[in-house]
Amino acid sequence: MRRTCLLSMYELAQADPRVVFIGSDITKRDLEKLAADFPDRFFIEGIYEAHIIGLAAGMALSGKIPYINTIATFLTRRCYEQVLIDVGLHNLPVRLIGSGGGVVYAPLGPTHLAIEDIAIMRAIPNMTIVAPCDKDEMTRLMPQTLAWPGPIYIRLAKGGDKIVSRADRPFQIGKAILLREGKDVLFVTTGVTTQVALEAADRLAPLGLSASVLHMHTVKPMDEDALLACAGRARVVITAEEHTLMGGLGSAVAEVLLESRLAGAFRFKRLGFPDVFTEELGSQSDIMKKYGLSAEGLVKTAQDLA
Repeated sequence: MRRTCLLSMYELAQADPRVVFIGSDITKRDLEKLAADFPDRFFIEGIYEAHIIGLAAGMALSGKIPYINTIATFLTRRCYEQVLIDVGLHNLPVRLIGSGGGVVYAPLGPTHLAIEDIAIMRAIPNMTIVAPCDKDEMTRLMPQTLAWPGPIYIRLAKGGDKIVSRADRPFQIGKAILLREGKDVLFVTTGVTTQVALEAADRLAPLGLSASVLHMHTVKPMDEDALLACAGRARVVITAEEHTLMGGLGSAVAEVLLESRLAGAFRFKRLGFPDVFTEELGSQSDIMKKYGLSAEGLVKTAQDLA
C-alpha cells in the first residue's frame, strides 16, 4: 500500500504542477523518478516534523498542494499543534500520509504504534481521514486527493495486504462501500480490518448468521446515510478498528447511531484496543488477535451478541 501511494506521486506531479512532495527521515525508494524529474518539487527534510508542517502550510498558502510522508506516530503526535494551527485552522490542501497506521511497527514497541492517530486527527476541524483497505483502493484514492479542498490524513498499512476492494464498487472520498450484504450482523470497518471482517462474514455463514461488511474508508467525514441504512437492517452492529477505542471509528459510529432514531434497535459492540499502552513486541497480527481483531474474534463477538 505504501509503495503504491508513493509511486502514484509521480503521476500526480505530472498531472498537476502544484504538487510538491515532502518527506521526513525516509529513503528515496519508490520516489527515485519523482526526485529525478521534479527536483524542485521534491524535499527530504529529516527528523524535523514541526518544521515540515510549517513548510507545507506555507507552500499551500502559495498555491501548492503539498504531500507529506513519514511514520504515522511522528506525523500525528510530534507536530500536532502545527497540524492543527498551520494546516487545520487555515483549511489548507495539505496531504498527510502516515506510514504504519495501527500496530504495523509492533516490533519497535509502543513509541511507534499509531493507535490513537485517528482520534487525534478527528479532533481537528476541516480534517478528512481516509484509511484504504488495500493497494488497489489506494490507486483509486490518490487521484481524488488533487481536487479535495481541505487537509487529508491518509493512513497507510504495512503493504502486501490481501486485495479485498472491488473495482465494481465506486470509490469516492466520504462515501462508504458496502462490500458484503447480510441481514443479521453488520461489521463497520476501516483500513485493514475490512479484510478481517470479510473473512469473519465467510465463517459466520455456515453458522447460520448472515453478515454485512460496510467499509468506512473515510472515517471523517463519515457517510452517515450509508451507516444508518445498513444498521437499520441489522440485529447486531460491530465496529472493528486497528485503533484505540477512545475516539476512533467505533466512537464516531456510536455517536451517529445513538443520535439517530435507530438507538436501541440493535445490539452494539466496538472492537479495538482498550485504554492501555499496547506494550507487546510481537507481530501486527499477534497484537490484533490478542484484542479480538481477528476473524475468530469477530466471529465470537457476533455469536455472543446475535
